[in-house]
Amino acid sequence: MDNFPEDLKYHKEHMWVRSDGTIGITFYAQDQLGEIVFIETPEPGADVEAGEAFGEIESRKSVSDLYAPISGSIKEVNPEVEDAPETINEDPYGKGWVALIDMTDAGEMDSLLSAAEYKELVAGEEG
Repeated sequence: MDNFPEDLKYHKEHMWVRSDGTIGITFYAQDQLGEIVFIETPEPGADVEAGEAFGEIESRKSVSDLYAPISGSIKEVNPEVEDAPETINEDPYGKGWVALIDMTDAGEMDSLLSAAEYKELVAGEEG
């Protein structure tokens, strides 16, 4: 599995986003968290702001905030990760997506990190 898919944009708080507004947590984040046991997200229709916490993810080791990489309103939450949060560990860029956001400003995507920039950020955290 490619840990840094090129077709995604990345937020420094270890979230990714696709051009269609699908968001999730990165491979690096799920790897650092360990076994994910619970995820809490807002209901569809809730507004989220780029860079702001909008939910929580809990692993056997810790609880972390989920940060919105883009602003908009929650269009859909992935029912699979609500029922089986470990799906995020198994497939963070596929079946383990977290939510779909109806973006209010697609231009925000330009301020996010590319795969190469995110890889550099992660390398700095590991070093």
